[in-house]
Amino acid sequence: MSDIDPDKDQLSPYRSFSVTEWARLRKNTPLPLSEEELTELRGMNERVSLDEVAQVYLPLSRLLSFYVASIQQLNEGTQQFMGTNTKQVPFIIGIAGSVAVGKSTVARVLQTLLARWPEHPKVDLISTDGFLYPTAELEKRKLMHRKGFPESFDRAALIDFLTAVKSGRGALQAPIYSHRLYDRIENEFIEVDQPDILIVEGLNVLQSGKMRLGESQIFISDYFDFSIYIDADLDVLRQWYVKRFLNLRSTVFSQPDAYFKDYAKLGESEAIETANRIWRTINQVNLHENIEPTKYRAKLILHKGPTHAIDAVHLRKL
Repeated sequence: MSDIDPDKDQLSPYRSFSVTEWARLRKNTPLPLSEEELTELRGMNERVSLDEVAQVYLPLSRLLSFYVASIQQLNEGTQQFMGTNTKQVPFIIGIAGSVAVGKSTVARVLQTLLARWPEHPKVDLISTDGFLYPTAELEKRKLMHRKGFPESFDRAALIDFLTAVKSGRGALQAPIYSHRLYDRIENEFIEVDQPDILIVEGLNVLQSGKMRLGESQIFISDYFDFSIYIDADLDVLRQWYVKRFLNLRSTVFSQPDAYFKDYAKLGESEAIETANRIWRTINQVNLHENIEPTKYRAKLILHKGPTHAIDAVHLRKL
């Protein structure tokens, strides 16, 4: 269960909701999503249902629409104050959480729902995986064993990209990452052209980092108008990672050009042992050192139970 105690809600910076309580905030908003569309949005091992979309994601899309409208109104008022008439800048949502927690599915479902609100029909989505240093650069820096840790990302390039987005620039390109190649895809990009909303999902997007005395630094999260942390218990995350590894072993890893094609040759027990070792020595360390400590920087925490279903929602008090 979540480590936020609902019984101490008065003393917490968050207000906690059960799924039933949260679902009431939908306020008769129609569900603009079919089962066929949801099937396309689900990630590997994900079991998100239309009922969960209606109970959790639809109220969340309604809340986010309020935030977007508020920021748009503030921008209009500011422009009137300054006597300017520039294009409104995108509202940016950051989504963080562990490997295998289901960030990508949450991001895709939210993207689809938010784009169907008439006030902000253009919603783009990028993953910070595309801003990992290329494999050749990671090998040069001796960081392959730290892939996914903060130092393995081209943070300067990501900051430059988000600066351009918030400056209102159009025709931007975000790199695309391939889990098959375990690297960026050369000459392939996601086009980001002045969307109403940009969703940025990744492991370390809420991290503030460490600064030396007198040092001035900009963080990725400084660009976010709203932030979400996807949470789950440690052993549950490990189980999900192992299951995902086994699925990749029989699908992506079995392709001839896959970076981890040797893993496809592993037997069941050896594959489970390998997945647990990778989780214990890499992903769990990254989670404890860099990802989980950022949880309470999020404006919203979605806690998942063992079945991948969200069982609690924690919203930061204004």
